[in-house]
Amino acid sequence: MNELIDTWGLWGLFLSAFLSSTLLPGGSEAVLAALRLHDQHPPLALLAVATAGNTLGGLSSWLIGRLIARRWPAEQLAKPAQRRAVRWLERHGSPLLLLSWLPLVGDPLCLAAGWLRIGFCSALLFIALGKGARYAAILWLVGG
Repeated sequence: MNELIDTWGLWGLFLSAFLSSTLLPGGSEAVLAALRLHDQHPPLALLAVATAGNTLGGLSSWLIGRLIARRWPAEQLAKPAQRRAVRWLERHGSPLLLLSWLPLVGDPLCLAAGWLRIGFCSALLFIALGKGARYAAILWLVGG
């Protein structure tokens, strides 16, 4: 494990965080904890790298949603349940992206935000805040 940490370090954390925030499975929390316990990088650097990678991954899902909206706008939904879900997301807006760190829910939430044309700056702010708070909590729990 030490060789892996020494070889990949912060780049490995960034990559793990990015992939974990797409529709691919990942374990960036474990990588973050291992790097913190290895104590080669300051906690603030770990927090910044993990948050940046995970936020960019979330924004890639947001961008995919934006691209999907060009072909299938939300206004064209036929099923009442789908229309209700869209209205709920539109009512609560970008602050819902604070929950983008949640497993199983976060990735589709970022995609839906893009699909519903939530603005880039709002999406960036709330995705970064939510994901950063999760990584800060992990670092605190590990002792950082």
